[in-house]
Amino acid sequence: METVTHDGRDTAYRVTDRGGDGTPMLCVHGSGGTHAVWKSQLGRLAGERPVAAVDLSGHGESEDTDADAGPDALDAYARDVLAVADEVDAGVLVGNSLGGAVVLTAVLDHGADLDAVALAGSGAKLSVFDDLRDWLAGENGGFERAVEFLHGENMLFHDPSDRELAFSKTAMRECGRETVERDFVSCHTFDVRDRLDELGCPVFALTGEHDRLTPPSFHEYVAEHVQDGGWTTVDDAAHLSMLEAPDRFNGKLTDFLSEIKT
Repeated sequence: METVTHDGRDTAYRVTDRGGDGTPMLCVHGSGGTHAVWKSQLGRLAGERPVAAVDLSGHGESEDTDADAGPDALDAYARDVLAVADEVDAGVLVGNSLGGAVVLTAVLDHGADLDAVALAGSGAKLSVFDDLRDWLAGENGGFERAVEFLHGENMLFHDPSDRELAFSKTAMRECGRETVERDFVSCHTFDVRDRLDELGCPVFALTGEHDRLTPPSFHEYVAEHVQDGGWTTVDDAAHLSMLEAPDRFNGKLTDFLSEIKT
């Protein structure tokens, strides 16, 4: 892992570069995740272009921020992304779920100048189920109930292996209740539906066909309301399609980037 210092904290990231001449890409994880959800992109796409993945503040190996949940946290996370993007010269940002909200915040509020944006299992508004927010806010086993709920049928995964489930649950537990709650509350406050037409670069939205957290309709909406948008689904996957169906996910993302010659 490498780190960059900004805004009084160190943000960790991993980068893989096998000499590809495409525009460098930076991937941003979702709530309770780390850079490791992008392991198949770091490993399989780096021959086409440098690929980096960040640990947002308070996740993985990155130092935390004291920002409150909501717009302040999204802004802090966006600053993490902007700092790493500057280090790796990223012209393409790919965000999953919360990571998509962070990417859009970086563009809309900070003027990030990009060649392309990809939103994976994300959207312009990210409402969170009331029960899930209650469980994350509570004690007496509420957090564990939230973890199990998120790993239920067609939530984060469609048909995961035991290894994938264990990997994802462990990452969320290691982040801890307070960080995961901050992530989901920040998602719940996020709504840029009235600003999508400000996005000048091409935007590609994709998710697993079975995703119940951010269903395909979220992605169709984004594509229809930006200046230059497209969307698709990834077969046999749910919210974490880049992890559950990496070959299909990578193929669709690569096709998009090839079409815009990035």
